[in-house]
Amino acid sequence: MTEVPIAEGLFTFPAAEPQLIGSRCTECGIITFPAQGSCPRCASTAMEEHLLARRGRLWAWTTQDFPPPSPPYAGPTGKEFVPFAVGYVELPGEVKVETRLTETDPAALEIGMEMELALVPFRTNDDGDGVVTFAFAPVA
Repeated sequence: MTEVPIAEGLFTFPAAEPQLIGSRCTECGIITFPAQGSCPRCASTAMEEHLLARRGRLWAWTTQDFPPPSPPYAGPTGKEFVPFAVGYVELPGEVKVETRLTETDPAALEIGMEMELALVPFRTNDDGDGVVTFAFAPVA
């Protein structure tokens, strides 16, 4: 089975150590994710690609116990749906990223714990390809 990213330009793929692709404003320095064509702070269009740090700290989290509305959600529903954790991971000096978490046990998640970027299976597309997305995993 071929693997494909959930969206082009969201993370480096394929890569042994993937990174999220953000943008940095060359005028005011703000970093955004996902990448943007204009700055949300100063409205400049002088944005450049910025590869984000792979590690950060869990800032907040919750669990998703039912399938989100579709669209935009395109993952498993019904009996195939598996609850998952979502949260914000703060990448030091960069940005907070809204993300899936690989850990779903609430007892194993703690605000401030170190997290690392991972690519995880999401679904199978109509062509039979495995679609992968990004998530953050606790650092052991």
